[in-house]
Amino acid sequence: MKIYDKQKLIRDHHPEVIKERLSRLKKPNLISDAVLGGIDGCITTFAVVSGALGAGFSSSVALVLGFANLIADGFSMAVSNYESIKAQQDFTESVRLDEQEHIEKIPIGEKEEIRQIFQKKGFTGDVLNKIVETIISDKNLWIDTMLKEEHGLQQNNLNPLKSGATTFTAFIFVGTIPLLPFLAPNLDMKTQFIISTSLAGIMFFMIGAMKSHLFSKPVFSSGIKTLLTGGIAASLAFITGYILRVVFDIT
Repeated sequence: MKIYDKQKLIRDHHPEVIKERLSRLKKPNLISDAVLGGIDGCITTFAVVSGALGAGFSSSVALVLGFANLIADGFSMAVSNYESIKAQQDFTESVRLDEQEHIEKIPIGEKEEIRQIFQKKGFTGDVLNKIVETIISDKNLWIDTMLKEEHGLQQNNLNPLKSGATTFTAFIFVGTIPLLPFLAPNLDMKTQFIISTSLAGIMFFMIGAMKSHLFSKPVFSSGIKTLLTGGIAASLAFITGYILRVVFDIT
């Protein structure tokens, strides 16, 4: 559980501090994009390496497959993240335009929707009337309220291009780490794989530890959970490669 400094909380909730904080433009949080790319980059790349070695392929083949997967899957994931955020923003904008048109053409009906929304929240009488009149007096506030309360949509300030680039960068950076030992030709395959496994484990734990800051979870347990997830994925890949090697008699 996160420990809070009560005096700091009091200072942070002083009226002037709150006013200053709320007036600042919210910057997009790219940590989740980095965590997403890092975890997937390490898991998929190390899984490819494990599967290749489980199938009995040489370290050079594992290296080629690992880097090929790294670039292709990293690009695919970055594009998917970009398209996902862009699609959500486009959908929100289309609903915003619909609500704007409804307000212009049937303001009485839209006003009634605002009234019923806040009536369900427990407001009645003069207080309810004042809330309704305050909201409909500002067209942008009116539309924003309808987006949130009627459609459950939140305006986000995410930049699809930055999110995609962050995902790709984290994917490539973290995904490259388990491949580094295979670039050392003087090491035998077993040593390369042991070092690769160790590096992948360290990266899994570090990403899990970083993820803990997003959700205020204990660093160690979050790191271990991510490490186990990556370890299970790599083990499944290795076992699958080994089974297929036996079934198809790959030499």
